[in-house]
Amino acid sequence: MDKFFTQKTCDRCGSSLADGRTMSMFNTDCICIICCEKEQHGKDYDKALKADHEQIRKGNYNFEGIRGGK
Repeated sequence: MDKFFTQKTCDRCGSSLADGRTMSMFNTDCICIICCEKEQHGKDYDKALKADHEQIRKGNYNFEGIRGGK
């Protein structure tokens, strides 16, 4: 199984992922919901979201974000 689904802690803050997880819009970090909410308020979030949507339209469902991998 993919590490994203089995890891226990957030790549950003180290908190438990028991309450949910998501992939960062900026890179391939697996982050908790709190870090996701913080990320959404960052200055480049709209740019990252737009880039992700563009990649999905092109058929790339494995986009590593505007800052690349880890």
